[in-house]
Amino acid sequence: MSLLPPEDEGDGVEVAWEDQQRINTFSKLNNRLTDLQDLLKIKNEEKEYYDDLSTELELSDEDENEFILYKLGDSFFKLNLRDARKQLKSDLKKYENEIEELEIKKGNCENGMKELKVQLYAKFGKQINLETGL
Repeated sequence: MSLLPPEDEGDGVEVAWEDQQRINTFSKLNNRLTDLQDLLKIKNEEKEYYDDLSTELELSDEDENEFILYKLGDSFFKLNLRDARKQLKSDLKKYENEIEELEIKKGNCENGMKELKVQLYAKFGKQINLETGL
């Protein structure tokens, strides 16, 4: 008795150890890709906040006596406007670099998954489902 429709049953291709390793690798890459996408979303949102802050600081007066509370980690520091702009520029660059690195890692995961899909679908056809829903 089979739960699959007759056209999807296939010829009963045996899953070799190497095939199982490919399936496991695909699953790991898929999980890593999901984590990277979540992290990228968070980093992009934080970068947007910094971009907004940068715009606000550019519009502020050039009063040298004005201090701004700038958050670094869990602490706030009083910085004059010039130093706050420098720190903000540094933080923006840091976020851009982190986002770029995450995008590269995401691309590597996607490429690895594409290669594994080709190999696994070539062997198993409709007997395997590697659609990630992304």
